[in-house]
Amino acid sequence: MTKLELLAPARNIDIGIAAIDCGADAVYIAGPEFGARKAAGNTFGDIAKLCHYAHEFGVRIFITLNTILYDKELEKAKEFIAQAEEAGADALIVQDPAITEFNMGIPIHASTQCSIRTPETAVFLESLGFSRLILERELPLEQIKDIRKAVKCDLEFFVHGALCVCYSGQCYMSEYLSGRSANRGECIQACRSLYDLEDSSGRKLARNKALLSLKDLNLKKRLYDLAETGITSFKIEGRLKNISYVRNTVMDYSSALDDIIEMYPDRYERVSYGHHEEDFVPDPEKTFNRGYTELFIDGKRSKWASIDAAKSMGEFVGTVCSVKQIGEKDSFGREIIITVTPVPGKAVFKNGDGFSFISGNSVITGFRGDICNKNEIRCKAIRGLAKGTKLYRNISMEFEKELEKACKSREIEVKTYVTITEEKSRKTVTVSAISEDGRKVTRTFDAGDVTADNRERMASLLESQMSKHYRHYSFLLVNTNCECGFPLMSAASINSIRRTIGEELDKLPCGMTPLPHGKKEPGVIFHRQLFYNANISNKVTEGIYKARGFRIIEKAYELGHKEGAELMRTKYCIRYELGFCPKYQGSKESGPLFLVNNGKKFKLGFNCSTCEMTVSACPEVK
Repeated sequence: MTKLELLAPARNIDIGIAAIDCGADAVYIAGPEFGARKAAGNTFGDIAKLCHYAHEFGVRIFITLNTILYDKELEKAKEFIAQAEEAGADALIVQDPAITEFNMGIPIHASTQCSIRTPETAVFLESLGFSRLILERELPLEQIKDIRKAVKCDLEFFVHGALCVCYSGQCYMSEYLSGRSANRGECIQACRSLYDLEDSSGRKLARNKALLSLKDLNLKKRLYDLAETGITSFKIEGRLKNISYVRNTVMDYSSALDDIIEMYPDRYERVSYGHHEEDFVPDPEKTFNRGYTELFIDGKRSKWASIDAAKSMGEFVGTVCSVKQIGEKDSFGREIIITVTPVPGKAVFKNGDGFSFISGNSVITGFRGDICNKNEIRCKAIRGLAKGTKLYRNISMEFEKELEKACKSREIEVKTYVTITEEKSRKTVTVSAISEDGRKVTRTFDAGDVTADNRERMASLLESQMSKHYRHYSFLLVNTNCECGFPLMSAASINSIRRTIGEELDKLPCGMTPLPHGKKEPGVIFHRQLFYNANISNKVTEGIYKARGFRIIEKAYELGHKEGAELMRTKYCIRYELGFCPKYQGSKESGPLFLVNNGKKFKLGFNCSTCEMTVSACPEVK
């Protein structure tokens, strides 16, 4: 039986608990430092609380330690790991191989920042002792199969959320522009900026477009295909996203995984336990997204970019047909009434809904609707909004309220079996309980010497009170065996029995399977040259590579600001996106192309044999 895991992001403990309640089998969260999202740190006290809550359902907590490390940070990283273990974390997500040399009692997973896209890289990382590999997002199914054949460890794959345009861990544009390294958790998101595209003569082929910004990933319909290739952990991106995004997305993908298990119950099951009521239909279109793509999963190209909108626009709701000003033209804080020709089915706007539109200079402008009535929106005056503007809704207050209401606490099902006996005129009630994760409890209770006059009424009361909740347990009375008269019991006394059973279950650990540790294979040798994009930043990592036969030509910090340095390598291609790819679209060779932004110029390279594009540093524009 293959266990499938839905892995959810958490910016903080509250979002982590929400993810668990909505169906996550595992949650990844940052500690106070060393995370690739510097703005998403948490105390180990909060992480300990999250681990305690998670483990009640067999849910696992992974801590991100996925930045490259400098020599002076290694001892501090050891302390970090010890604190993570003490807090109850189940695994670490790691980028820097130096961590593999530490003496740890916790499994380590190779971060997607390790840029795992070939069997050779996968074998290398497995040989260091990583028990799970988080694969590159751009991989097609066929390459995933090749990696699966090459290694024995678990494989994890991103299925939803924001996409870096560059291979993971290989983007140096932020560092080049600002000195803030993406491999240190400080990315400035240069891929979301607006650029002009120029040819070698300076002719502009595109103006003020987000030419490096990709749509968001959505592989909900491909989960079965990924499971068939050997992926067992399905990861949602979003450690900077809000609680609404996490709830909506986790519910959506949890339901999709359950559908697979329902279709193939003899092949797949979920890693964790518990359930939540599904009285709500999640909708990923209604929370943050830049439009969706399946990227390169089938090994085929399509339109991947969000060129006109690098931020979340939301769902298209209609076109502005009039903008009417209220009050004096020059009055401070004047208001307007916007009338919209709505898209069918999206006509009803609610007070507080959030809207967005793209102005003529490709800038995304957002605003709140203060008072909404059907297809009219009253709000503060907004520059750039005019008749004919396409309007999007990025916050639906009605949906947000329904989503919050739908996300109830997760519950563990407990089946109980009651046997009533009598000896020397005193009756006893023996309750045997088994939770869905396999914990078993049997307790006997004294029920006194009074027999109930109405057997059916007493049996009904016993069933109703024993089939209620206690904490996160959902009790179900399966069978009652009574060969004597039913004892006369109050609802309070039956509730006390149920609580006692719940307290006894609490004393037993949830039946979760510990994650495996990796096994080091020091005899695995490689013969390859390494440059700055190997991200070697400390002597321990340098020693690891040398011991495995690698020849180090450059280290991470040697990129510097040198002219001509390759800052990105990506499967995405601007020429294909704009319709003049020589290989697939029959266009003539364009010659050198350049991206220009705020006095900075970048040369684009195109390797059609591997179908990759590079972005390299150029002298500043004069």
